[in-house]
Amino acid sequence: MSAASGSDAPSEGGSFKREMLSNLPNLRAFAVSLIGSPDRADDLVQDAIMKAWGKQESFTPGTNMKAWLFTILRNEFYSQMRKKGREVQDSDGYFAERLSVHPAQYGSLDMRDFRRALEQLPDDQREALILVGASGFAYEEAAEICGCKTGTIKSRVNRARQRLQEVLSISGAADYGPDPEAGPVSDTAFVA
Repeated sequence: MSAASGSDAPSEGGSFKREMLSNLPNLRAFAVSLIGSPDRADDLVQDAIMKAWGKQESFTPGTNMKAWLFTILRNEFYSQMRKKGREVQDSDGYFAERLSVHPAQYGSLDMRDFRRALEQLPDDQREALILVGASGFAYEEAAEICGCKTGTIKSRVNRARQRLQEVLSISGAADYGPDPEAGPVSDTAFVA
């Protein structure tokens, strides 16, 4: 009897492991979007994977492992944020700005502006936008991960998008790319 259960465990464990590992890139992308630092995001993903591995018996085969893993990662993120309450805060980016390197491309500047605008969103809106917009979850899956109704997720995503447009002063397609002062300079810099 123990031999039979021993032979079943590796195949089930192997399938669980393969499915879990196939979700690592998505988990890492979500973690980076939550934390901002790739190194800290890797640590968060590792913590989440270790928790998932330790609790694999609570996963129901045939259900959405991606949503299950994202929920574990999200909960771990919030747990770590609560623990960080005693650390020095840099909410205005003063210290981080002093450590940054001047970007070499306009896209880098736009990305920095976007990240700052994203950080200004309330946590629930940012989380919903990242799950739906960046991670590719359907509204229903995002609602399951966040533990709320689908309509709530749709509302959060819509409010997040509107707020980003306000913060970034985007009113149309002409607002993308180099600003009016820099555009002519970059256009003439490459003329022979």
